[in-house]
Amino acid sequence: MELGRFIREDIAVHLALSPAEIEHAEKVLVLLRLLQPMPGDPDVLVPVAPDVATADLVSSAETQIRDLQQAVTDVRGRLMSLMPVYFEGRRLRNRLEAFDVITDPATVQSMLDHLSTHCRHEMASVAPGGARPGDVLQAARKSALGMRERGVAMRVVYQHTARSDLATRAYVRDVTAAGVEVRTADQVIDRILIYDRETVFLPKRETGDPGEENRRINGAIVVREPTLVAFVCSVFEHLWDGATPFVPDTSRAPAIADDLKQSILRLMAKGYKDEMVARRLGMSVRTCRRHISEITEELEATSRFQAGYNVALSRMLDQRAGPERDSG
Repeated sequence: MELGRFIREDIAVHLALSPAEIEHAEKVLVLLRLLQPMPGDPDVLVPVAPDVATADLVSSAETQIRDLQQAVTDVRGRLMSLMPVYFEGRRLRNRLEAFDVITDPATVQSMLDHLSTHCRHEMASVAPGGARPGDVLQAARKSALGMRERGVAMRVVYQHTARSDLATRAYVRDVTAAGVEVRTADQVIDRILIYDRETVFLPKRETGDPGEENRRINGAIVVREPTLVAFVCSVFEHLWDGATPFVPDTSRAPAIADDLKQSILRLMAKGYKDEMVARRLGMSVRTCRRHISEITEELEATSRFQAGYNVALSRMLDQRAGPERDSG
């Protein structure tokens, strides 16, 4: 800089550098644009101000960056302009694809896994029947804890009979500790799974053992139609409001037992056979008959008819607050 030009011999003497070091320094300075040929005399190199060298060195890159930014902005603008078309198409598609009927068990499970994995905000479910099978509980525990880790709110309604199963109580203890809300009711409707209030999963109605639907799902219908989804959500909220919190470490057995007793009496009064009473309350026929026997003994009756007569006299069915709705 002091000499005003890059003269190898003078710089070698001034800085005590070897010819190899001078050559290397020259290459670096030229590469950084700090040395440039003198106008009119390209064989002579002269120093350049750092700001000028910087502009010369990065201007090309800056131009490319600006061009890329503009290209990104253009692409984003064009694609975002398609949003109204997309949502209109999705609205029409929902009309055409309001329902998916699935009959293959593997496809059903794959759909359940997909909905659970992609659930963003809320998952609500109703599970009829009593005790949950061990493998079902294990899979449900993993799914529930995974959704809670993602911040998904979860609510589950079981039947009262699920409270008597130790494995189910352990499962409820684990998931409620993670923030899942669990309640039980004496009677519930068929199984329901609701994802983000957008998709409803209704397993195929089964015949046979009242707890069989808790074991395997062999068919289902997936509902996306907004009006019907909103209706199912309202049904769930109605069930939830009337259900009792399931807190495994507290004792509410007497209240739950009384609730079951009232339900059995009401169903018997409607003329339901033992098998139908058991199905409606999510218990085995043997357990149902045991409860009926205890009720009959408590009423000092020798037959179902006499039990019904004694119930009418004692006005036991009037002890429960609020009318019961027949879920059909």
